[in-house]
Amino acid sequence: MIDALQFEFMRNALAAGLLASIICGIMGTLVVVNRIVFLSGGIAHAAYGGIGLAFYFGWPYLAGTLGFSMGAAMLMAAVTLKARHRADTIIGVIWALGMACGIILIDLSPGYNVDLMSYLFGSILTVPDADLWIMVVMGLFIVGLVAVYYKDLLALSYDEEFARIRGVPVTALYFMLIGMLAVTVVMVIQVVGLILVIALLTIPPFIMEKHANSLLQMMVGSSVLGVVFTVAGLWISYAFDLTSGASIIMVAGLFFFLNLMVERLSPVRRETAPSWNRKENTAVDSQRS
Repeated sequence: MIDALQFEFMRNALAAGLLASIICGIMGTLVVVNRIVFLSGGIAHAAYGGIGLAFYFGWPYLAGTLGFSMGAAMLMAAVTLKARHRADTIIGVIWALGMACGIILIDLSPGYNVDLMSYLFGSILTVPDADLWIMVVMGLFIVGLVAVYYKDLLALSYDEEFARIRGVPVTALYFMLIGMLAVTVVMVIQVVGLILVIALLTIPPFIMEKHANSLLQMMVGSSVLGVVFTVAGLWISYAFDLTSGASIIMVAGLFFFLNLMVERLSPVRRETAPSWNRKENTAVDSQRS
């Protein structure tokens, strides 16, 4: 793997993978604790419409995909707030329409030469320097927002009603969270593809949830796990000439099932709720009383 770093495309791939892992560790934690995995899946698949739009009009990939994904994400966020009982159905419809729109636009694109597999399963080995710098800027922007609004996001993630009582602008904060999720999804599609993006967002936080003592610790641990999965997946793909995105997710999936096996075989079963959630539960209850 070390000798592979002499190639610029491998260095870019490693940098893109590390950036995506850190952002997925942070945003994936918020996705898991807020139980919006299905919504993130909807954004990921609707993003295919943005890919088709970018190729049809000849726009840069990130510009077209991010714009379309952000519009779809805001629509899904509004639906989940206004019509919760129908949210899963409407998100499913937007999910399907986004993909269908993308495929049709790609079919209509003049001089069609798009490798669909690279967007379904990622094209981390072809991330250019320009997109890498855009990922850096987006990543810093997301980390900055999470740092500034950490306490409000923590309140929202634990108890939406209590967050409103505390004066947290829940609706605006929720739209901001979904917007950051859309940016994350667009970034990660280049690394593992739209089919596998949910795995990178959810597997590391799921593993860390029962071992973390705070939401911040869960974010950091998830990011570290994501980095491990990415580096290991890239090494396997390089050594055995396999698809990079699928290799990364296979490593993550293996760790996921090993974690489940260890938990089941452990003589002392862990409590269902993570320790940081239990501690905050006690703190919040005392403030209410």
